[in-house]
Amino acid sequence: MATKPDLDWSDEPPQPGRLGGKGFSGKLWGKGLWRKLRLARWGGLSVLLIVAAVVVYYLIGMAVIHRIADDVDFTVESAAGESRSVAMAAGLIDREVNINRWTANDPWIMPSVLLDNMPNFQQGIIYALSRFAIEMSDQIGRTRGSSEVDNNLDKAAGLLKYPGNIWVFDLSTSLMPTATSEKQYRAALNELRAYNKRLAQGQAVFDRRADNLLATLERFAADIGSSSATIDQHLSDDQGVFFDVVVDDIFYRTKGRLYAYYLLLREMSTDFDAVLRERQVAAVYMEMLQSLKLAAQLDPLVIVGGTPDGLYFPNHLAVQGFYLLRARTQLREIVNILQK
Repeated sequence: MATKPDLDWSDEPPQPGRLGGKGFSGKLWGKGLWRKLRLARWGGLSVLLIVAAVVVYYLIGMAVIHRIADDVDFTVESAAGESRSVAMAAGLIDREVNINRWTANDPWIMPSVLLDNMPNFQQGIIYALSRFAIEMSDQIGRTRGSSEVDNNLDKAAGLLKYPGNIWVFDLSTSLMPTATSEKQYRAALNELRAYNKRLAQGQAVFDRRADNLLATLERFAADIGSSSATIDQHLSDDQGVFFDVVVDDIFYRTKGRLYAYYLLLREMSTDFDAVLRERQVAAVYMEMLQSLKLAAQLDPLVIVGGTPDGLYFPNHLAVQGFYLLRARTQLREIVNILQK
């Protein structure tokens, strides 16, 4: 009895001379090809959907997280007997680390890793706070230079010097997990609050002498001067309007520093109110604060790094540098008056 040939169920096209060259096997091969085309189409569509989802995740995430918190009316409550400027320093740390989210060390899985302006602004704030903590530890938070350094202030000053871009792992130093920037700054926040609480209880020192204020203002003026040197160096480089990729980094890091100095110095005017009135320097002090306030409020939609005398493209660093140098000059005037 003759046997029937096996049907060809493969996806390969029928070969000449085989059964099904124009029959049933040819139909089966057509179905296999169609199945492959459908799988390829759905595979390509899946890839497109994944890419679209990733793009949407990063774009929406960036929009949600991004915030330049430059509110010049920002205030922090403080108890009776506490330092207003120390309370402000603690409040800024709390806002940038616990409320707004610290973004300078975010890993690649977070959409904020693509942010640029916010991380620079935040690091500028922390840098100014670290300078303030050092002055508190070295000058204001101790009686003269012979007394012991306040333990809380000394710890806070060290913690605020910690780099802002350290995540759980810092492969440049070790393969083991390390302390994140947020953890260190939260520890500094706790130290500042602990100091203020002890101060209100009469167990800590806040020496409201004119020479302490003078020394602190000198340090702030010197730091602002270093910012002006950074701006001047960048203006001298002249990288061109369309090729300058760091102008916004410098602008927002300087903005964060000036913003923090404005708020700290505003609160220090209350802490050192008696000194300012006694030395008749309050008017100049308010003018200095106004210059810092104007610098902190600069918020162009796009940071442009044109030439200072450009007709069509301004240079926002030059504008920022004007208010920066004006504030520095006024700080120097205050220092000269306090020295007399």
